[in-house]
Amino acid sequence: MHSGLDEPSTLEVDSCPESPDLCFPMPVSTPRMLYPALDDTLRCCSASKRAAGMRAPKAKHTRLKVAARPGAAGGKYQRILDAAVSVFAQKGFHAARVSDVADRASVADGTIYLYFRNKEELLMTAISSAFDAFMIQAHAELDAIASPSAKLRRLAHLHLEALGSNRDLAVVFQMELRQSARFLTPFSHQQMVEYFNLVRAAIREGQAQGVFRPQLREKITANCFFGALDEMVTSWVLDETNYQLSDVADSVADIILKGLET
Repeated sequence: MHSGLDEPSTLEVDSCPESPDLCFPMPVSTPRMLYPALDDTLRCCSASKRAAGMRAPKAKHTRLKVAARPGAAGGKYQRILDAAVSVFAQKGFHAARVSDVADRASVADGTIYLYFRNKEELLMTAISSAFDAFMIQAHAELDAIASPSAKLRRLAHLHLEALGSNRDLAVVFQMELRQSARFLTPFSHQQMVEYFNLVRAAIREGQAQGVFRPQLREKITANCFFGALDEMVTSWVLDETNYQLSDVADSVADIILKGLET
């Protein structure tokens, strides 16, 4: 049953997926913002707070594809994920209908429900799939870098390159995901923990090598690192000038690293 969605009375289906048992885990937990390790009294940057209630300029750019699910029938599953990101970015999650996604993906309305139980699961799967692909690349590249400073600089570039090359995804990530704790909490407690662990590992490594100031708390530093980048993405999403987002990566990295280095 798909309450509140535009589910047709008679579902038209293109074809059955190989494994339709998709499920995005949604653990019950205390709602928190996108900074899972942040002290309640310290909020280094406020991009997620500013993003609530704001509407972004209409998405214009072509987008990178989110990660395809292994075993999905043909390219249909991938088309649905790409279409969902595009539709949610342009219409907003709450205004968008499942039929809009189906039209954009060139599939029958009922086909969406073979892969996803509802619109909420479609949103979370599209976001988590794209984020997982980003983290695979980030781990691979950072593992090959010896310098902790260079690791953080490269991560800053990867962060801004990934969202800067996919404006639709950036709009969904910065705006639509953060409209409700129901969406934000599971993402924060799962995918974002992996991102912060990567940042904190580089900070600990730098402190152990004596290149980063040992008195700085790693969780605060990690939140400042993410918060600065996150704010740049939000500003870019709300800006109509379409400048190259990745061009600011070095400036952000310089500011963070100057505060970190001994």
